[in-house]
Amino acid sequence: MYLSSRMITSVSPSTNSSFLLTEFSGMEQQYPWFSIPFSSIYAMVLLGNCMVLHVIWTEPSLHQPMFYFLSMLALTDLCMGLSTVYTVLGILWGIIREINLDSCITQSYFIHGLSFVESSVLLAMAFDRYIAICNPLHYSSILTNSRISKIGLTIIGRSFFFIIPPIIYLKFFNYCHFHILSHSFCLHQDLLRLACSDIRFNSYYTLMLVICILLLDAILILFSYILILKSVLAVASREERHKLFQTCISHVCAVLVFYIPIISLTMVHRFGKHLSPVAHVLIGNIYILFPPLMNPIIYSVKTQQIHTRMLRLFSLKRY
Repeated sequence: MYLSSRMITSVSPSTNSSFLLTEFSGMEQQYPWFSIPFSSIYAMVLLGNCMVLHVIWTEPSLHQPMFYFLSMLALTDLCMGLSTVYTVLGILWGIIREINLDSCITQSYFIHGLSFVESSVLLAMAFDRYIAICNPLHYSSILTNSRISKIGLTIIGRSFFFIIPPIIYLKFFNYCHFHILSHSFCLHQDLLRLACSDIRFNSYYTLMLVICILLLDAILILFSYILILKSVLAVASREERHKLFQTCISHVCAVLVFYIPIISLTMVHRFGKHLSPVAHVLIGNIYILFPPLMNPIIYSVKTQQIHTRMLRLFSLKRY
């Protein structure tokens, strides 16, 4: 990696003041060209999720549990895009190259917290599909507006409260390695890599969080679909089976879009030290941008109610 002497000095291990953000190292001359697709992706993330929220908010027929959870997902994806847009595009546009420790810690808090929120919302959506298919007669009585509000508050508390201790610890670490991050945004594991303090608490605590939130959510989602599959296969009519499966396709796609990048990023940080920096940057950007970009597309195409109202919205704007 090529770094000027000024840049090396500014990120030297003698200070905790700032960290160097990296995008595609060695390709700095191409950043103006890279900014075009990245700016387009962020515009699509913001526009797509805002449109989903607008359609659900303004259409009374979509004021149902399934779409309330979808609005939570869209809001989470929107916040994820907003939490990283300044640093990612700031590097490509030449606005910033460094980030101070407090801002870095704050950004990592929201990135990881929003990842936990998305995992929890996907679990809530799996529970919604399970009730709708396996216990349809009691669907409206189980998923009341009050209960959905409580689920939403529980998701926020679960996701943002338990990550506070390791995030606070980052403030008091001594960062004696060169302050060069692996991505154009801040991640907890990236800061741990630069720390020379005792990081065992953070390592074990965050591993416990990953197991108790991400892994547990994935297991429960899988278990819910086993029960759904068992219930659907008990239906005699092929047409009814197809209809029931269709109601789950969007959610299954959203689960895959979320878990595949996050597992890939975890594996790269854990076992991919021999990989090129470009691979780390690419996987990191996929983790940050792929779910917020794809979820509005998936639900706009695969969910008939959203698809119909999106077309109607575009028709109104056209005329």
